[in-house]
Amino acid sequence: METARSSERQRTAAERRRRELLEAADRVVLRDGPKASMNAIAAEAGITKPILYRHFGDKGGLYRALAKRHTDALLSALRAALDAPAERRARVEATLDTYLAAIEARPQVYRFLMHPADGAADTADASLSAEQGFDVGRHSAPLLRRLGEELGQVIVERVDLGPDSEQMARIWGHGIVGMMHAAGDWWLADRPCSRERLVSSLADLLWGRLAEAGDRDVKGGPGF
Repeated sequence: METARSSERQRTAAERRRRELLEAADRVVLRDGPKASMNAIAAEAGITKPILYRHFGDKGGLYRALAKRHTDALLSALRAALDAPAERRARVEATLDTYLAAIEARPQVYRFLMHPADGAADTADASLSAEQGFDVGRHSAPLLRRLGEELGQVIVERVDLGPDSEQMARIWGHGIVGMMHAAGDWWLADRPCSRERLVSSLADLLWGRLAEAGDRDVKGGPGF
């Protein structure tokens, strides 16, 4: 019994320490964006880099932990927008706006997650570049796939798309995420229009088939 309690205390302490390290990493990312390095994160946390590696394995492990942390929060916000008591068009616009508002509010975090190699590109020193750079293709693509799968699941639960509903919902989920990502990336960099105008225009693009589809019965909430 004592051994079990000791193991539980150790696990709880390890989880708390990992959370503290992720919060330190967040502070560095908010400050440095894609240029955030393991050295800077370790210094912010008041530890040595080998201890940071012990918790996350390598830069990729830390990146994945940060990506999960922010993706979980974004998905929660997107689901709240989808489940709001409003007409479907209003919920579609609210969902698009939730995504765009999130990347607008924390652009450095967005750039770190989606363009981590940008920080390395500004550095001539190859060793420093390797320290700072994260492999964008290797890590951000799974993040976008996760968002696509999650949104596809939301759609299949809420919208009746006919006999091929499940496959169609997955296509829509990945397509909508791809559209939001590409349009949001362009908009955040260039700011060619207001967020409201972008939301309205993207909703117009989505609205054709979505306006015609019937709702499924969703216990405790609206359709889509």
